[in-house]
Amino acid sequence: MKRVIYDCQDHMASITLNWPEVMNCFNYDTLLELEAIIQDIHTDKSVRAVVITGAGPKAFSAGADLKERRTLAPQEVRRSVKKIGDVFNQVAELPQPTIAAINGYALGGGLELALACDFRYAAEGAYLGLTETSMAIIPGAGGTQRLPRLIGEAKAMELILTAKRLTAEEALQYGLVNKVVKADQLLDSCKELAAAVMKNGPIAVQQAKFAIKNGMNVDLATGLKIESKAYEVTIPTADRVEALKAFNEKRPPKFTGK
Repeated sequence: MKRVIYDCQDHMASITLNWPEVMNCFNYDTLLELEAIIQDIHTDKSVRAVVITGAGPKAFSAGADLKERRTLAPQEVRRSVKKIGDVFNQVAELPQPTIAAINGYALGGGLELALACDFRYAAEGAYLGLTETSMAIIPGAGGTQRLPRLIGEAKAMELILTAKRLTAEEALQYGLVNKVVKADQLLDSCKELAAAVMKNGPIAVQQAKFAIKNGMNVDLATGLKIESKAYEVTIPTADRVEALKAFNEKRPPKFTGK
């Protein structure tokens, strides 16, 4: 049985964590499956947006498979922690925009995966939290770094040190998610966001993401240089010429990603 299901239609890739019996937790083999998919998407120019969700109505992902962790020696735990961090970094480094469709519990590593995405939409009734300190560990797959960059140091410190679980509505107030929708509208809402992104020039979208991500944590002068180089990539593209031609002819552009 595949623990991660992949599908791609109309340039939109869908990744589903498929282990609902254990709230879509990550064991080592699941991480290897997810990693292989992410690596394929990274070089697939036909993919223009990515939506990640969990199977079943209960959970996006509850994080690491604690049953597996109990059987591991300390060195094996270190291997697993490194792998989950590496895989989530690969998600964060995808050139395509990524959307986490949080359909239920997103706890520990599950929330860290969502934090590695560019957008987070949550269903009403979902719960989110970096709860690792309640298990006498800390977030080890980017949570201590990505959450404060997203919502600020003080709020992130509060959530991580108290291991607090937030409702979807509370997560929206914290700035942790972009939008909260009814559960039966979650995937459609994420697809609408993906469609709004994909109607634009694919190379321009990727370069805009690159400029934002790489410019966030440098000084303004360096960030402007990053932006300038990203702009340069778009100038010789056929899509830029097509956009100007379509504007002149008063019609929608037909972008090819070239």
